[in-house]
Amino acid sequence: MNILITGGASGLGAAIVKLLAKDSGNTIFLTYANSASAAKELEATYTNTQAIHCDFNDTSSVDTTVSKLSSLDIDILINNASGSIHKEHFYKTNPDVFLHSFQQNIIPTLRITQEAIKGFRKKKTGKIINIISSAVINKPPIGWGSYVANKAYLLAMSKVWATEYIKFNVTSNCVSPSFMLTELNKDTDERVVEQIVEDHPLKKLLTVDEVAEAVAYFVSASPHVNGTNLVLNAGADLA
Repeated sequence: MNILITGGASGLGAAIVKLLAKDSGNTIFLTYANSASAAKELEATYTNTQAIHCDFNDTSSVDTTVSKLSSLDIDILINNASGSIHKEHFYKTNPDVFLHSFQQNIIPTLRITQEAIKGFRKKKTGKIINIISSAVINKPPIGWGSYVANKAYLLAMSKVWATEYIKFNVTSNCVSPSFMLTELNKDTDERVVEQIVEDHPLKKLLTVDEVAEAVAYFVSASPHVNGTNLVLNAGADLA
């Protein structure tokens, strides 16, 4: 299968690439913005991977990636790329922050998915897997308003894709992991992390490898699995 993973050079994206690349029958295309060296290392380690530069902050870069999609003939799109998290209480946040965050994270994802769906419709098969966050289900972290709102938007769009394109044998599903120690959370205070672990029912944080396994399930799942959101939070949202 031909699989495109956005933001696939580091963190969760890299874990997904490494897991799926173990299958020699897969060809993995991964996008990166600032992790060129990590992307090259993945290409060197896994001969069935190909890195593509795509900076979501650069419209021309996204344009170039979108124009390449038809030639890649992808079977699966994994929407993983996410920009930095703006952390600030809502009442203090300038409205421009929400606009910029949406333009930086959501618009490129929509454009890439739109182009992928065009190819899926022609082939009458395809899978879309979206990395969301358990914050859309649980209490969101304080100050993460723009990030959580973006993820909620993507979750809603996933339902739209699942509804509109299942007649073309195209599915759309989501994976929503809880807090992980990745580059995205590198500035989280150690005391906060310790408290998260202490409050966790398993007394340990979710790992990127565990999330990658969940993504791999959707890669091979039947098209009857459609429109779902797999939440990885040890049941924290159960009433």
